[in-house]
Amino acid sequence: MPTYDYRCQACNHKFEEFQSITAKTLRKCPECGKLKLQRLIGIGAGVIFKGSGFYETDYRSDSYKKDAKTEADKSKPKSTNDAKKDSSSTKSDSSSESGPANKKTNDQ
Repeated sequence: MPTYDYRCQACNHKFEEFQSITAKTLRKCPECGKLKLQRLIGIGAGVIFKGSGFYETDYRSDSYKKDAKTEADKSKPKSTNDAKKDSSSTKSDSSSESGPANKKTNDQ
């Protein structure tokens, strides 16, 4: 429920009232008793976040986190040594093709 600010136009008394949104605006001043209350436009209330933050992922269940970790582990490459072996075998194959075989055809 919000807190509303009121001010009496007759006696200039200011106060806050904790009311339901559906409650009717107050009209009678508690100080002077006249029907000159005016509800003011306030700055509103601050937002209160519970927990470590307000991101959607902060409230994930443990089973979801476990499944996400398993999925991430599956998508990682197995090791970087396999990639190094593949690139070194490609280099040795290409050097043998352009090496002595080309010299023989040039000499002929």
